[in-house]
Amino acid sequence: MINGEDTASGTALLIAAAPAGKGCLIDATSVLPTLAAVPPSILTGTTAATIVELADPTDPQTVLTRIRAAAAAPGPLFLYITGQFHLDHKQRLIHLALARTTPTTLRYTGLPWHWLAGELKLRRPGTTTVVTDVVAAPDAWQQLRTEGLDLGYGIRVYGRITPPPPRHRIAEPAYLKALATTWRSGINPPLAQLHEQAAAQSGPDDALFLAIDDTAVPAPAASAVQVPNRPHQEPAPVPTAPAPISENTEAAEEDPLPAIFAAAHAGRHGEAASLAAMWEGWALRTYGAGSVQATHWLEVRADLARLADDPARSCELWMAAADARLARQQPPDDPAVEGAVDRAHHQWQELRDPQRARELGPPLVSLRRHVPGRRSGAVEAVQRRLELLHTMPPVEAHRAAP
Repeated sequence: MINGEDTASGTALLIAAAPAGKGCLIDATSVLPTLAAVPPSILTGTTAATIVELADPTDPQTVLTRIRAAAAAPGPLFLYITGQFHLDHKQRLIHLALARTTPTTLRYTGLPWHWLAGELKLRRPGTTTVVTDVVAAPDAWQQLRTEGLDLGYGIRVYGRITPPPPRHRIAEPAYLKALATTWRSGINPPLAQLHEQAAAQSGPDDALFLAIDDTAVPAPAASAVQVPNRPHQEPAPVPTAPAPISENTEAAEEDPLPAIFAAAHAGRHGEAASLAAMWEGWALRTYGAGSVQATHWLEVRADLARLADDPARSCELWMAAADARLARQQPPDDPAVEGAVDRAHHQWQELRDPQRARELGPPLVSLRRHVPGRRSGAVEAVQRRLELLHTMPPVEAHRAAP
């Protein structure tokens, strides 16, 4: 929390970057003069402060070196990042575009977001805060609105992610400017409160506002978790699933699920997905891939994708959860395995994109053959729709009923 009372020396790293020319979506560097007018101690919440400013950097390795040096500092670290996100289509990874980034050179001229996450996860939990004001290109926006922005456990994340502006318009980092304006006025409320004020001032209504402070939330208990069993009423799966809950073992001191699903039901899908991804990362590091705990968070993310109206992603995640349970030697007739496959099946039926339905159909057929469910006809139902999608003209395929 920025409160100016910490006597340790802090570091603030200001990164403002956007491609030059027609690829620019945001006037990122316009916020730097406003931030520069803020007392350094306010930017770090400490009496002594070091400020590092990167304006329109061109080389991702140089940026990584600066991030690594800042992350190595022992005191509190604040990163203020404004620019634009793009998606690497080959690896499906988010990148922060730099000054020389183009769509064809993104993988070589942009900063992969997981590089930043990798450096920050080495720091002591509770000492790092990331504040973002970023525009997302269309492909990145679609992924971020359902999967969120993950940096890992122990890192505070506040900020705004907006969809691309209208054609021939350049966005402004209005959220960061609102923060800086408040600080320059001499007012210094807690960052969570200031975030709410800046979000209300900057908009727009469809922006993703991130307010993630997990540093005060205890780690989940090492208990087994799974989705409650639901009865089968038809060859197609049950349409929805409640959030996964703990079994009768020692519970966590504070369950993060209510806050996560409250955010999702309020339409803050990016925030909810970011929190879930953070906890999944914690489970992976603590218990390993394929563990009960990691599978639990995989299923949470699958249900969040459903709530965000992304049936393709939900289908993929439910299939991954089923595969994880089968790999753990759970039998095909285990209710938790059947439930995961049923929900994958239902989300696939909800798909109205024929191309995505054709892509996800074969792995679903394979999974259905291994896990047919309680009633006959589920495998045949997938095969029939898949055959229909392959034979119909594009317009008719788009209208094909489940």
